[in-house]
Amino acid sequence: MNLQAQVVWQIGPLAISDTVITTWGLMAVLAGLCWLLTRRLKRQPSTLQAMTEALVGAIEEAVGQVIPDHVQRVLPLIGTLWIFLVCANLLGLIPGLHSPTRDLSTTTALAILVFFSVHWFGIRHLGVKRYLRHYLSPSPILLPFHVIGEITRTLALAVRLFGNMMSLEMAAMLVLLVAGFLAPIPLLMLHIIEALVQAYIFGMLALMYVAGSMQSQSESQRQSKENRDE
Repeated sequence: MNLQAQVVWQIGPLAISDTVITTWGLMAVLAGLCWLLTRRLKRQPSTLQAMTEALVGAIEEAVGQVIPDHVQRVLPLIGTLWIFLVCANLLGLIPGLHSPTRDLSTTTALAILVFFSVHWFGIRHLGVKRYLRHYLSPSPILLPFHVIGEITRTLALAVRLFGNMMSLEMAAMLVLLVAGFLAPIPLLMLHIIEALVQAYIFGMLALMYVAGSMQSQSESQRQSKENRDE
């Protein structure tokens, strides 16, 4: 088992690794499944449609517990992240494939996506001036610390997922080398549980960051109003 991404094609300075191919293949499969599952929806759902609706309902409920006023706006991003990460993390169980999230480039791309999404949702909800104002609150002196905080939490988001998935695949490799196939079931269960947990944590952190960007300014304005009333 090789834990390093392998270059499949080299086009000048552009290198196409197996991680890129696996990631795009997974996205194509998920897009195709979404198209098939939503093609012929019925009032009396089939078993497959009922399972799909139950999954969407569970994700919607989880999002609603964190940001109840903007569920429909945030649901597509968080739901897509959760579904993609669960599938990506579990790909390592298929012989010959590796989890794309074991590659730092993939987790970094996901973290950057969350970074821009946080600001996009905040600006869309509050407007540019109102959103940027909270970086100067309660004092403009704190602006550098706010900026550093945005950068460090994005790095932590990428490194956390990468480190956990890389260590999981490394542990699987070591166990198989030592014990062979004598203990496949416990190892399989460990991989599944860890993959689900890491997908949930990443998506939940992204949800909390988005919720914070959309609510921080409102809370600040409410506190200012209460201070003026006093």
